[in-house]
Amino acid sequence: MNEKPLGSIIQGSLSKGLEVRLHADVSVEDMRVGKFLVVRGTRSRFFCLLTDVALGAASQRILANPPSPDDSFLHEVLAGSGTYGTIELSPMLMFTPTDEDKAQTPPPPSTNGKSPLASFEAQTSVNLELLPVKTIPAHFSQVFDASEEDFRAVFGWEDDPHRRNFAIGQPLDMDVPVCIDLDRFVERSNGVFGKSGTGKSFLTRLLISGIIRKQAAVNLMFDMHSEYGWEAMREGKEVSTVKGLRQLFPGQVEIYTLDPESTKRRGVRDAQELYLSYDQIEIEDIRLVGQELGLSEASLDNANILYSEYSKSWIIQLLNMSNEDIKMFCQEKQGHAGSIMSLQRKLLRLNSLKYLRTACPYNYIDQILQSLDAGKHVVIEFGSQSNLLSYMLATNMISRRIHASYVKKSEKFLQSKNPQDRPRQLVITIEEAHRFLDSKIVQQTIFGTIAREMRKYFVTLLIVDQRPSGIDNEVMSQVGTRITCLLNDEKDIDAIFTGVSGGQGLRSVLAKLDSKQQALILGHAVPMPVVVRTRAYDQKFYAEIGDTDWEAMPDEEVLAAAKSARADLGF
Repeated sequence: MNEKPLGSIIQGSLSKGLEVRLHADVSVEDMRVGKFLVVRGTRSRFFCLLTDVALGAASQRILANPPSPDDSFLHEVLAGSGTYGTIELSPMLMFTPTDEDKAQTPPPPSTNGKSPLASFEAQTSVNLELLPVKTIPAHFSQVFDASEEDFRAVFGWEDDPHRRNFAIGQPLDMDVPVCIDLDRFVERSNGVFGKSGTGKSFLTRLLISGIIRKQAAVNLMFDMHSEYGWEAMREGKEVSTVKGLRQLFPGQVEIYTLDPESTKRRGVRDAQELYLSYDQIEIEDIRLVGQELGLSEASLDNANILYSEYSKSWIIQLLNMSNEDIKMFCQEKQGHAGSIMSLQRKLLRLNSLKYLRTACPYNYIDQILQSLDAGKHVVIEFGSQSNLLSYMLATNMISRRIHASYVKKSEKFLQSKNPQDRPRQLVITIEEAHRFLDSKIVQQTIFGTIAREMRKYFVTLLIVDQRPSGIDNEVMSQVGTRITCLLNDEKDIDAIFTGVSGGQGLRSVLAKLDSKQQALILGHAVPMPVVVRTRAYDQKFYAEIGDTDWEAMPDEEVLAAAKSARADLGF
């Protein structure tokens, strides 16, 4: 542990944070926004995040008549007394060491083959209770760099036998893992945010890989750009690919495709075709894509009249109507002919969606449900069908029916109290989330319902988006853990801190992130906000997280594994 103090607390408040004056021998250039520091008060220790760096001077005369750049002697004389650096800290957690805690520091030597640090972790995990900050340290309390033991005490370690911890990255200035608690992560809806090109998809793959490896939940991923299933292009000038989830976990991940031709062209092995039928489309599904189709409220109102008359076959009946048929229908049912004709013209665009059929041989959504019930993780690829109309319609249709099934299973479990009836925790991943969760339509989408329910029916969301300001404020307030890459728009930054106490101090932290491989994590799955260098998605990660390498498997073994997976599902 580095026992060299960096500075002293000179003023501050619980609401606005602490101001620290750096000691003369500490360079202000070593202080970086997002750094993790520890304040040792008289009775308690405070874990803090560095939120701002500033320069100070003891007299305005020094600033009015600064020394010559070549006068190194005068620079040294003034440093620390006449001129100095200050930093702003935001206290996040605190604990008061007991006599038992103090007796455990420094870590005792290992006696069973474990490192001293591992022994320290094993003991402090039981005795160390981290508490919300409700006071502040006294004047002139000393500030220290956080040690590896401090990080471990706050964020745990990945091989903790009592928790499903997953190392998502490292602090900006240390090589120690920062872990999130996956059990707490999956029990609420979560978000991965950042402007385009900041690595949201890579970060999402990291998180889902951790969920799969730690068996924290089953995943249903709506893969808009076909990046999660088999492989994806690596970002940067170098033209290369990275492995998708199917390659990392071949026995645990199933790929369904809404565009079989595109999937085959990309060399994806053993993807299962997925089709939807017109009779599965409900009014709420059409309302969600109403803006994409250019539908008016009058057309949607008349769609209800058609549904009342023809039930599930209302779209097929409408598309087959002539103008005379529509006029006769309106005379009998008091509909508006112009609105229904407009609705018919707009719905003709659905014929361009390759995955829609007049009728399907069997229910593909039930097949996905059986995969999820068997503990398989499902990636739904869109291929060339990735336009917003196609993506929003299919995602809403499938999610609504899966949610309805989970509601029934949850109610059965609540009635029977039988652990075998408990549904598997499900995480649904959606991209372009603001399209589904905009305040104008959030009440009509299944995703707004899931976000507000939290984990009531064992279903949560993982929303991936570059425009968090487009998401309804009520939904954002329910997002449990927010993992945010660089954002520039002030409205988007404001949205990230919706419902977050002390968010003002974290704004500067978020604004100073690098454009690649850095993220601010705050919320339910971490004890305190933290800035990390995100874990690299590379060969080292494959070896640490993955299952079987498909490329190393002979074709016969690939086919055998696929047949076995289908047999497990009863197909």
